[in-house]
Amino acid sequence: MASHSESVALLIDAKAHSEWSSYWIDSDLLTPADAWEVRLSHGAGGPLSVQCGSRVQVKVGRDTVLIGHVDQVRRRTSKDEKTLTISGRDLVGVLRDASAPVFTARQVGLAEVVANVVKPLGITKIRISRAQPHAAWDRISIEPGDSAWDALVRAASAEGLSPWFDPDGTLVVDVPDYRSPPVATLVLRKNGEGNNVEWFDEDMSFAERFSEVTVLGQSHGTASALGQHAIKVTVKDKTVTTYRPKVVVDYDAPNLAAAEARARKIISDSALAGHTLRAGVQGHRTPDGLLWKPGQRVNVVWEEHGLDAVFFLIARRLSGGRRGGTRTTLTLKDDGVWIAGNASHGSRRHRHKRSGPSLEVTDAVIDASIMR
Repeated sequence: MASHSESVALLIDAKAHSEWSSYWIDSDLLTPADAWEVRLSHGAGGPLSVQCGSRVQVKVGRDTVLIGHVDQVRRRTSKDEKTLTISGRDLVGVLRDASAPVFTARQVGLAEVVANVVKPLGITKIRISRAQPHAAWDRISIEPGDSAWDALVRAASAEGLSPWFDPDGTLVVDVPDYRSPPVATLVLRKNGEGNNVEWFDEDMSFAERFSEVTVLGQSHGTASALGQHAIKVTVKDKTVTTYRPKVVVDYDAPNLAAAEARARKIISDSALAGHTLRAGVQGHRTPDGLLWKPGQRVNVVWEEHGLDAVFFLIARRLSGGRRGGTRTTLTLKDDGVWIAGNASHGSRRHRHKRSGPSLEVTDAVIDASIMR
């Protein structure tokens, strides 16, 4: 059984429910809608009146890990046991399921786009990056059938930002803070000295890498009647030596800066897919008592493969129950690669070649004759 400080509770309609047979709680900056599931077995009583669609707050000890809704309630009765399973997602679930309001506007900023998309769906706590100025779109359109989440991601990506939800239900549109100090050091040495992880697992892939990304846009008043593109930005990743180009058309890009931000984000996303490190640890907290959560930075020492570097925690799964104790699976990415905002790489030490991109803008023009 989990200790009191690690017990998982669902707060639904001002009532707390806990003491689960098993549970898992995901949080992933790359996957829309963090999911969770709890299970109660042996007919030990529980929240049998829980209704699908109920708003829920999921807590570990005194810490909130997500706010969302109950998506599914499943009951099962057999000769040997009774089982109740409750599962759901955080507030991104609403944005994924619902369509965005259809609208077309001129001279609209990111904050207005976000407000138009998410506020009608009940998302009221919003924080948008102030680290960089935001350009106004000359024209932005949300088409019928676009989900609210897709529209939000497209608007954020145009400025090199990404949306996610904080545990308290705040929608954040920003870049990660790569200047924050690491919250822990994960160690796996051959002699066992200082080891505090159960396992490491590393994946390396070249499947989704691009040597260059070209974004074609349309500057207000400069495109021809035939719809020819007036903005063109090409960003190259010099670490990809094989020619693997990608072209993206972004009709809503208001200027060269927005087109370049979009191209850089596509490049960084492709590099991000190329290297993943996972680790299994006991408990749900760092040595200093912080709950593991995406956005943290972590020192990694994996002696067998000469790995000694700072990584970025992109995802984690909390799991546990009556059997097996509490565990956390951490998914780590190269530091400074996901949305390369205010990154500081001075602390990197790695005896292998890094998979992060080395970017160069090779073409940035406004010209109504492009693609004639």
